[in-house]
Formats: sequence, C-alpha cells, structure tokens
Amino acid sequence: MMIDERKTIATGVIQNVILENRGKLSISGVLDVLSFDDQVVILETELGLLTVKGENIRINKLSIDTSEVIVEGSISSLAYSDKESEKQKGSSLLGKIFK
Repeated sequence: MMIDERKTIATGVIQNVILENRGKLSISGVLDVLSFDDQVVILETELGLLTVKGENIRINKLSIDTSEVIVEGSISSLAYSDKESEKQKGSSLLGKIFK
C-alpha cells in the first residue's frame, strides 16, 4: 500500500494539486477562497488551509459546484496548514490580547 492510498483511506478525501511549469496550478477539493491578491492566495480545502505564494497571481477559474480552482502566475510556494492549528493560534492570540 502506498502512502497516498493510506492517506485517502484515513481521511476519506481525495484532493488533487497539479502544478504545471510553476505557472498554472489546478486544485480540487476547495471549499472557499479566504483571501487573495497578486502575491498570495489562501484557500480552505478539505485537507486544510493551502497558501499559494508568487508574483502576478490571479484566479483564472473558480467553480464552487465542482470545488475546483485554477490559479495562474509565477508560483513560488505552496504550503498546507491544519484548520485546527490555525484556529488555536488565532484564539490564543486573541486570548493574549484581551487578557
């Protein structure tokens, strides 16, 4: 059994991230676009938050029906973070501010 198969069995979610020549990124399993500008796109996916960084980035296709997003531009970085860890960081930061 491959690592990909084990992850799919454990989570029950299949997500594809296809990067073509660092210029076109196709992502399936997208729930929401949380933030975007010409340097950073933050997507909420079924497997966590995905941050895409680069230059001259634009969202070329956004389909909520098929949960698919296509991002184009000069892509330099992709990074996943867990939804739960982001929520905990935010709440602890707010907790510190309001103490």
